Amino acid sequence: MTLLFIFDMDHVLYGYEWDRRIAGLSAATGLPPAEVRARWWDAGREVQAEAGAFRTGDEYIAAFSDAMDTTITKDEWVRIRGEAMTPWPDSIAAAARARRYGQVTLLTNNGALVGESLGVLAPALAPVFGEHLLTSSAYGARKPDPQVFSNVLARYGIAAEDAFFADDLAINVAGAASIGISAHQFLTAEGMCAAIDEFAMSRGTALVGSTTAL
Repeated sequence: MTLLFIFDMDHVLYGYEWDRRIAGLSAATGLPPAEVRARWWDAGREVQAEAGAFRTGDEYIAAFSDAMDTTITKDEWVRIRGEAMTPWPDSIAAAARARRYGQVTLLTNNGALVGESLGVLAPALAPVFGEHLLTSSAYGARKPDPQVFSNVLARYGIAAEDAFFADDLAINVAGAASIGISAHQFLTAEGMCAAIDEFAMSRGTALVGSTTAL
């Protein structure tokens, strides 16, 4: 039996400063922060992106530039996103511990451009997750839709009762729990680590290997 541990990224493994990101995009586009938000987020474009509306980073940045009525490069967009992120070592250590129980994977509500850039945006995750750094857009649905969780389980060939999910938002936790996944609402790294251990023990799985080998 293989266990699957699914982790959110923002506010779970990495800190994320929304205001700093919007300020950066405002400077890059020449638009006020409120206008940046209105043209993309309030217009529902980011939600569409997270659900897979733009299949590639090129499609995403073209749509974003069009909405802003200016040109912003992928590198600039990624730089701005990355500057709003800070790794949380204790949380990442908890994910590394989960890897000693089974397979770990990322599930973050983000579009294709973030998906293609996670190695740059979140380099501290690469040693833990390897190639399993994925966004919701890769699954064609977004949290809290139960479909995205079903798609994750199908990708890994794992039954819901053998999967664990951690997210900071109660609505996303409820979405995972609705299909039988053991879901934990993140508050602290210590609490998440304890929940990981409790889940693994409930499935009769012991720690194996080291925290450094993929």
